[in-house]
Amino acid sequence: MPAHPCHECNISRLFPPATIRSVNPLSTPASIAPGWDDFDAYLFDIDGTLMREPNRIHVNAFTSCLREVLHRDVSLEGVTVHGSTDAAILRDACRLAGVDDAHWKPLERRIFSRLAETVHAKRHLMEMVLMPSVVETLEYLASRGKVLGVGTGNLESIGWLKLEQAGLRHFFTFGGFSDLYAVRSDMIANAADEARKLAGPHATLCVIGDTPSDVTAAHANGIPAIAVATSIFSVEELSRVNPEWAVPSLQSLLDQTIATAASSNGKS
Repeated sequence: MPAHPCHECNISRLFPPATIRSVNPLSTPASIAPGWDDFDAYLFDIDGTLMREPNRIHVNAFTSCLREVLHRDVSLEGVTVHGSTDAAILRDACRLAGVDDAHWKPLERRIFSRLAETVHAKRHLMEMVLMPSVVETLEYLASRGKVLGVGTGNLESIGWLKLEQAGLRHFFTFGGFSDLYAVRSDMIANAADEARKLAGPHATLCVIGDTPSDVTAAHANGIPAIAVATSIFSVEELSRVNPEWAVPSLQSLLDQTIATAASSNGKS
Protein backbone atom coordinates (compact mmCIF):
# COMPACT_ATOMS: atom_id res chain seq x y z
CA MET A 1 0.00 0.00 0.00
CA PRO A 2 1.58 3.36 -0.99
CA ALA A 3 2.28 5.98 1.66
CA HIS A 4 -0.28 8.74 2.11
CA PRO A 5 0.62 11.86 0.09
CA CYS A 6 0.57 13.93 3.29
CA HIS A 7 2.67 12.20 5.93
CA GLU A 8 1.47 14.35 8.83
CA CYS A 9 -2.16 14.08 7.72
CA ASN A 10 -1.83 10.32 7.58
CA ILE A 11 -0.40 10.17 11.09
CA SER A 12 -3.08 12.48 12.46
CA ARG A 13 -5.78 10.35 10.87
CA LEU A 14 -4.46 7.20 12.53
CA PHE A 15 -3.62 8.82 15.85
CA PRO A 16 -5.88 11.74 16.81
CA PRO A 17 -4.35 14.14 19.38
CA ALA A 18 -6.45 12.69 22.23
CA THR A 19 -4.58 9.39 21.94
CA ILE A 20 -1.08 10.85 22.12
CA ARG A 21 0.85 10.25 25.34
CA SER A 22 4.15 11.82 26.34
CA VAL A 23 7.31 9.76 25.95
CA ASN A 24 8.37 7.93 29.10
CA PRO A 25 11.25 9.85 30.76
CA LEU A 26 13.31 6.66 30.86
CA SER A 27 13.91 7.04 27.14
CA THR A 28 16.29 9.62 25.75
CA PRO A 29 16.07 11.62 22.53
CA ALA A 30 18.87 9.47 21.11
CA SER A 31 16.93 6.30 21.79
CA ILE A 32 13.97 7.44 19.70
CA ALA A 33 15.80 9.25 16.94
CA PRO A 34 13.84 9.70 13.69
CA GLY A 35 14.23 6.90 11.20
CA TRP A 36 12.66 3.92 12.97
CA ASP A 37 9.94 3.84 10.31
CA ASP A 38 12.23 4.04 7.28
CA PHE A 39 12.88 0.31 6.78
CA ASP A 40 11.30 -1.78 4.04
CA ALA A 41 10.27 -4.72 6.22
CA TYR A 42 9.81 -5.43 9.92
CA LEU A 43 10.14 -8.62 11.95
CA PHE A 44 8.03 -8.48 15.11
CA ASP A 45 8.48 -10.76 18.08
CA ILE A 46 5.11 -11.96 19.41
CA ASP A 47 5.14 -12.68 23.15
CA GLY A 48 5.90 -9.61 25.22
CA THR A 49 6.18 -7.40 22.14
CA LEU A 50 2.80 -7.62 20.44
CA MET A 51 0.85 -9.28 23.24
CA ARG A 52 0.82 -11.33 26.41
CA GLU A 53 -1.34 -14.28 27.39
CA PRO A 54 -2.03 -14.26 31.16
CA ASN A 55 -3.35 -17.83 31.24
CA ARG A 56 -0.01 -19.11 29.89
CA ILE A 57 -1.70 -21.82 27.83
CA HIS A 58 1.37 -22.25 25.64
CA VAL A 59 3.96 -22.40 28.42
CA ASN A 60 1.87 -24.68 30.63
CA ALA A 61 1.31 -27.12 27.78
CA PHE A 62 5.00 -28.04 27.76
CA THR A 63 4.94 -30.08 30.94
CA SER A 64 1.85 -32.11 30.08
CA CYS A 65 3.14 -32.87 26.58
CA LEU A 66 6.57 -33.89 27.82
CA ARG A 67 5.02 -36.19 30.41
CA GLU A 68 2.77 -37.73 27.77
CA VAL A 69 5.46 -38.32 25.16
CA LEU A 70 8.57 -38.95 27.28
CA HIS A 71 6.84 -40.53 30.27
CA ARG A 72 8.94 -38.32 32.49
CA ASP A 73 8.15 -35.38 34.75
CA VAL A 74 9.95 -32.48 33.10
CA SER A 75 9.26 -28.98 34.37
CA LEU A 76 10.26 -25.54 33.11
CA GLU A 77 11.59 -24.49 36.49
CA GLY A 78 15.02 -22.98 35.95
CA VAL A 79 14.52 -22.78 32.17
CA THR A 80 14.88 -19.40 30.45
CA VAL A 81 11.65 -18.76 28.59
CA HIS A 82 11.74 -15.03 27.78
CA GLY A 83 13.58 -14.49 24.51
CA SER A 84 14.07 -18.22 23.95
CA THR A 85 12.56 -20.55 21.35
CA ASP A 86 10.26 -23.53 21.75
CA ALA A 87 13.03 -25.76 20.47
CA ALA A 88 15.53 -24.35 22.98
CA ILE A 89 13.01 -24.55 25.84
CA LEU A 90 12.46 -28.23 25.06
CA ARG A 91 16.20 -28.90 24.94
CA ASP A 92 16.98 -26.99 28.14
CA ALA A 93 14.07 -28.51 30.09
CA CYS A 94 15.12 -32.03 29.17
CA ARG A 95 18.75 -31.46 30.03
CA LEU A 96 17.91 -29.91 33.40
CA ALA A 97 15.69 -32.92 34.12
CA GLY A 98 18.53 -35.28 33.25
CA VAL A 99 16.88 -36.64 30.10
CA ASP A 100 19.54 -37.74 27.62
CA ASP A 101 19.50 -36.13 24.19
CA ALA A 102 19.37 -39.63 22.73
CA HIS A 103 16.03 -40.15 24.44
CA TRP A 104 14.17 -36.91 23.65
CA LYS A 105 15.78 -35.80 20.39
CA PRO A 106 14.24 -38.57 18.20
CA LEU A 107 10.85 -37.63 19.67
CA GLU A 108 11.21 -33.88 19.08
CA ARG A 109 8.76 -33.72 16.13
CA ARG A 110 6.21 -35.76 18.07
CA ILE A 111 6.55 -33.46 21.09
CA PHE A 112 6.11 -30.37 18.93
CA SER A 113 3.07 -31.88 17.25
CA ARG A 114 1.50 -32.70 20.60
CA LEU A 115 2.34 -29.25 21.94
CA ALA A 116 0.60 -27.57 19.00
CA GLU A 117 -2.42 -29.85 19.32
CA THR A 118 -2.74 -29.09 23.02
CA VAL A 119 -2.51 -25.32 22.55
CA HIS A 120 -5.02 -25.34 19.70
CA ALA A 121 -7.42 -27.45 21.76
CA LYS A 122 -7.31 -24.82 24.52
CA ARG A 123 -7.50 -21.79 22.25
CA HIS A 124 -10.85 -20.84 23.81
CA LEU A 125 -9.03 -20.28 27.10
CA MET A 126 -6.54 -17.84 25.61
CA GLU A 127 -6.97 -14.23 26.72
CA MET A 128 -4.71 -12.23 24.46
CA VAL A 129 -3.81 -8.80 25.85
CA LEU A 130 -2.27 -6.42 23.34
CA MET A 131 0.70 -4.31 24.32
CA PRO A 132 0.33 -0.51 24.12
CA SER A 133 -0.29 0.93 20.63
CA VAL A 134 0.30 -2.34 18.79
CA VAL A 135 -2.63 -1.91 16.40
CA GLU A 136 -1.82 1.76 15.77
CA THR A 137 1.80 0.92 15.00
CA LEU A 138 0.91 -1.88 12.60
CA GLU A 139 -1.68 0.30 10.88
CA TYR A 140 0.84 3.10 10.53
CA LEU A 141 3.56 0.89 9.06
CA ALA A 142 1.07 -0.80 6.73
CA SER A 143 -0.12 2.62 5.53
CA ARG A 144 3.45 3.36 4.51
CA GLY A 145 3.68 0.20 2.43
CA LYS A 146 5.95 -1.71 4.80
CA VAL A 147 6.18 -5.50 4.61
CA LEU A 148 5.29 -6.92 8.03
CA GLY A 149 6.27 -10.31 9.40
CA VAL A 150 7.02 -12.04 12.66
CA GLY A 151 10.28 -13.39 14.00
CA THR A 152 9.27 -15.49 16.97
CA GLY A 153 10.39 -18.36 19.17
CA ASN A 154 6.94 -19.92 18.82
CA LEU A 155 6.28 -22.98 16.69
CA GLU A 156 4.65 -21.84 13.46
CA SER A 157 1.14 -23.14 14.13
CA ILE A 158 1.15 -21.67 17.63
CA GLY A 159 2.50 -18.32 16.47
CA TRP A 160 -0.17 -17.89 13.82
CA LEU A 161 -2.83 -19.03 16.31
CA LYS A 162 -1.83 -16.33 18.78
CA LEU A 163 -2.01 -13.67 16.08
CA GLU A 164 -5.44 -14.91 15.02
CA GLN A 165 -6.72 -14.94 18.59
CA ALA A 166 -5.43 -11.40 19.09
CA GLY A 167 -7.01 -10.12 15.86
CA LEU A 168 -3.64 -9.28 14.29
CA ARG A 169 -3.18 -12.03 11.71
CA HIS A 170 -4.20 -9.86 8.74
CA PHE A 171 -1.26 -7.51 9.26
CA PHE A 172 1.39 -10.17 8.60
CA THR A 173 2.41 -11.80 5.34
CA PHE A 174 5.32 -14.00 6.45
CA GLY A 175 7.11 -15.28 9.50
CA GLY A 176 10.15 -16.92 11.01
CA PHE A 177 9.45 -19.63 13.60
CA SER A 178 11.35 -22.05 15.82
CA ASP A 179 10.18 -25.39 14.39
CA LEU A 180 13.61 -25.96 12.89
CA TYR A 181 15.66 -23.44 14.87
CA ALA A 182 16.66 -23.71 18.52
CA VAL A 183 19.01 -20.74 18.11
CA ARG A 184 17.14 -17.45 17.80
CA SER A 185 19.63 -15.86 15.40
CA ASP A 186 19.12 -18.78 13.00
CA MET A 187 15.36 -18.23 13.14
CA ILE A 188 15.87 -14.52 12.39
CA ALA A 189 18.12 -15.42 9.45
CA ASN A 190 15.33 -17.56 8.03
CA ALA A 191 12.77 -14.79 8.62
CA ALA A 192 15.05 -12.29 6.91
CA ASP A 193 15.28 -14.55 3.86
CA GLU A 194 11.48 -14.68 3.73
CA ALA A 195 11.25 -10.90 4.10
CA ARG A 196 13.57 -10.30 1.17
CA LYS A 197 11.59 -12.66 -1.02
CA LEU A 198 8.66 -10.27 -0.59
CA ALA A 199 10.35 -6.88 -0.21
CA GLY A 200 13.25 -7.42 -2.59
CA PRO A 201 16.79 -8.81 -2.27
CA HIS A 202 18.19 -5.48 -1.09
CA ALA A 203 15.34 -4.58 1.25
CA THR A 204 16.26 -2.97 4.56
CA LEU A 205 14.99 -4.84 7.62
CA CYS A 206 14.36 -4.13 11.29
CA VAL A 207 13.64 -6.47 14.21
CA ILE A 208 11.29 -5.35 16.99
CA GLY A 209 11.36 -7.27 20.26
CA ASP A 210 11.17 -7.03 24.04
CA THR A 211 14.24 -9.00 25.14
CA PRO A 212 18.02 -8.72 24.82
CA SER A 213 17.87 -11.95 22.79
CA ASP A 214 15.82 -10.21 20.10
CA VAL A 215 18.50 -7.54 19.79
CA THR A 216 21.49 -9.89 19.74
CA ALA A 217 19.78 -12.19 17.23
CA ALA A 218 19.09 -9.22 14.95
CA HIS A 219 22.66 -7.94 15.23
CA ALA A 220 24.06 -11.41 14.53
CA ASN A 221 22.39 -11.04 11.13
CA GLY A 222 23.44 -7.44 10.57
CA ILE A 223 19.90 -6.17 11.17
CA PRO A 224 19.03 -3.12 13.30
CA ALA A 225 16.75 -3.64 16.29
CA ILE A 226 14.10 -1.74 18.21
CA ALA A 227 13.81 -2.88 21.83
CA VAL A 228 10.54 -2.20 23.64
CA ALA A 229 10.36 -2.47 27.43
CA THR A 230 6.90 -4.03 27.50
CA SER A 231 7.82 -7.26 29.25
CA ILE A 232 10.26 -8.09 32.05
CA PHE A 233 13.23 -6.02 30.82
CA SER A 234 13.58 -2.29 31.46
CA VAL A 235 14.85 0.28 28.96
CA GLU A 236 18.15 0.37 30.85
CA GLU A 237 18.53 -3.42 30.70
CA LEU A 238 17.70 -3.53 27.01
CA SER A 239 20.11 -0.68 26.30
CA ARG A 240 23.01 -2.77 27.54
CA VAL A 241 22.93 -4.85 24.35
CA ASN A 242 23.01 -1.68 22.23
CA PRO A 243 19.79 -1.75 20.21
CA GLU A 244 19.44 1.05 17.69
CA TRP A 245 16.32 2.17 19.57
CA ALA A 246 15.31 1.37 23.17
CA VAL A 247 11.90 2.67 24.19
CA PRO A 248 9.26 2.03 26.87
CA SER A 249 6.69 0.97 24.27
CA LEU A 250 5.68 1.33 20.63
CA GLN A 251 3.71 4.42 21.64
CA SER A 252 7.02 6.20 22.23
CA LEU A 253 7.93 5.70 18.58
CA LEU A 254 4.58 7.00 17.39
CA ASP A 255 4.85 10.04 19.66
CA GLN A 256 8.24 10.84 18.16
CA THR A 257 6.92 10.38 14.62
CA ILE A 258 4.02 12.77 15.27
CA ALA A 259 6.35 15.32 16.88
CA THR A 260 8.77 15.12 13.96
CA ALA A 261 5.98 15.53 11.41
CA ALA A 262 4.54 18.51 13.30
CA SER A 263 7.99 20.12 13.51
CA SER A 264 8.61 19.62 9.78
CA ASN A 265 5.21 21.07 8.96
CA GLY A 266 5.94 24.12 11.11
CA LYS A 267 9.16 24.78 9.20
CA SER A 268 7.56 24.52 5.78
